[in-house]
Amino acid sequence: MLLDTASMYFRAYYGVPDSFRAPDGTPVNAVRGLLDFIARLVTDYRPTHLACCWDNDWRPQWRVDLIPSYKAHRVEVVMPGGSDVEVVPDPLEAQIPVIIDVLGAFGITVVGADGFEADDVIGTLATDAGMPVDIVTGDRDLFQLVDDEAEIRVLYIARGVGRHERVTESVVREKYGVAARQYADFATLRGDTSDGLPGVAGVGDKTAATLLNRFGDVEGIMAAVADPESDLAPGPRRKIQDALDYLAVAPQVVAVARDIDLGEPDLTLPLTPRDPDGVVRLAGRWGLDSPAGRLVEALTALRTP
Repeated sequence: MLLDTASMYFRAYYGVPDSFRAPDGTPVNAVRGLLDFIARLVTDYRPTHLACCWDNDWRPQWRVDLIPSYKAHRVEVVMPGGSDVEVVPDPLEAQIPVIIDVLGAFGITVVGADGFEADDVIGTLATDAGMPVDIVTGDRDLFQLVDDEAEIRVLYIARGVGRHERVTESVVREKYGVAARQYADFATLRGDTSDGLPGVAGVGDKTAATLLNRFGDVEGIMAAVADPESDLAPGPRRKIQDALDYLAVAPQVVAVARDIDLGEPDLTLPLTPRDPDGVVRLAGRWGLDSPAGRLVEALTALRTP
């Protein structure tokens, strides 16, 4: 089980009342929600391995170099020459170190890579994993990893962890009219405002799906445009021609990495906290006794068949 951790703690922050606070008054709703999400998923799916995948770089420069608008709308205003800072509510930002500490005390592995997003970590860990993989995310970009043969599916939490959808190849096909392996090119063509991807002007879901089903991928579509004898109508041909510069780089931005160097992290899910005293101490300090207890129970229950 690979968790898109930021996707989950953002949802916890906005979905759990901010009346949940530590004894010193610090909001802990995101921490509580994330622990409860993990406990529920562990109980329902009983994974043997689990990783909290991390955005070491939420907006990698190499992606921005290719498409400057990439996630630009999420950048907090900073002084010239400063690093991009994602707009994160202060009460949530204060909880992220607590999340890291609590996960560490439980022994739940956090995996990130400098210069890459959590999506890239997930793509790398899911590829050739040697076991079935469930990817937990609210980000449709990861639909490109769905692979029935490799037993990779997405547990899509856009409507909440409790109402998540199991996304397989047939679900992607039904929703978007393309194969899961084509989803990245589908997103490239139609664009994605949440990531600052402009897409091809005048090409929406239906046209994108039609083009991909006829020509296979963006490269095939561009080849058809370059061939005056190809069976491509004047309207779509003109739209693709007008977007050739964008299409030359966008697929690299949208495709998640699958081969970054992550070392050899131990993703085995512990059946008991690695640092029980640390869990007790952190739970007391931050008012997390109940959610920490529920996660302990979920892990302990994995001992029984």
